[in-house]
Amino acid sequence: MKAIVIQAAKDLRIEERPVSEPGAGEVEIAIATGGICGSDLHYYNHGGFGAVRLKEPMILGHEVAGHITRLGTDVSGLTVGQLVAVSPSRPCYACRYCEEGKHNHCLNMRFYGSAMPFPHIQGAFRQILVADQRQCAPADGLTAGEAAMAEPLAVCLHATRRAGELFGKRVLVTGCGPIGLLSILAARRAGASEIVATDLSDFTLKMARDNGADRTINMASEPEGLTSYEVNKGTFDVLYECTGAAPALAGGIAALRPGGVIVQLGLGGDMQVPVQTITAKELQLRGSFRFHEEFFIGIELMRKGLIDVKPLITHTLGIDDAVAAFEIAGDRSQAMKAQIAFT
Repeated sequence: MKAIVIQAAKDLRIEERPVSEPGAGEVEIAIATGGICGSDLHYYNHGGFGAVRLKEPMILGHEVAGHITRLGTDVSGLTVGQLVAVSPSRPCYACRYCEEGKHNHCLNMRFYGSAMPFPHIQGAFRQILVADQRQCAPADGLTAGEAAMAEPLAVCLHATRRAGELFGKRVLVTGCGPIGLLSILAARRAGASEIVATDLSDFTLKMARDNGADRTINMASEPEGLTSYEVNKGTFDVLYECTGAAPALAGGIAALRPGGVIVQLGLGGDMQVPVQTITAKELQLRGSFRFHEEFFIGIELMRKGLIDVKPLITHTLGIDDAVAAFEIAGDRSQAMKAQIAFT
């Protein structure tokens, strides 16, 4: 089978890899669609992010969906031919954090396409994938492209749970890539009364407006665009920080009202944090890392028509055009979510 393998920064190859047999409790899946994530782009452009660096070739990808082609023994509730979204999160279910229900903090996590451990955890950008049945969320009624959006949506649903009560709250979203836009959709579904979004790109900001933001601000052309929200110690109740950039965090904190909540999603490496302002305004800084059960909740929200991710999918290219797909995915002047068709 073909797989998309990163060797080093800007060295992406289509390689032949062996196909494994499904064991007990496992299913074989013909991958139909895979979405290119920000972390995939970090591996492609820079060979990693922060302290995480490529040390060996690695199959990329963790946003995938496909059709079941074979069932291993002891599999129930799934059928051959069924479209499933595949959760890349594979906790051990046995460590102290799994036993506490914090599966996203599993000590033995095997997350597709991750160079955090060594040997690296190989990813899901391959034509045939063998997965545990517990990873598979039935996606009947969705397109493969929609189903492949379950992973980034789950990230934002988990962040929304971390944010706490949102009904009637005023929300600021900094960064309007896929995670920012999905955060807008999630916050609106959770009852936010007003959502303002910031970015540096007119293309992404238009998409934010089209997908539910009440107002958008281009911080490149309007660097003082949040100033009016800073009066009387601030306006917003919740900040979704989706960039990982210090200026975005600082600007968002200045616009938060006392007692506000910062949900940090963006992973841009360590950065300076205005601790004095956080202290003086009694703000709460909450990290948000991956997800677990939210993956299946996201699929159900899409299947019921309560969240529509289709407008976010701007490009779909074939597996043999993977390099072009990665180049397009990183261009925020034209692409939101670029996906790869494997069949």
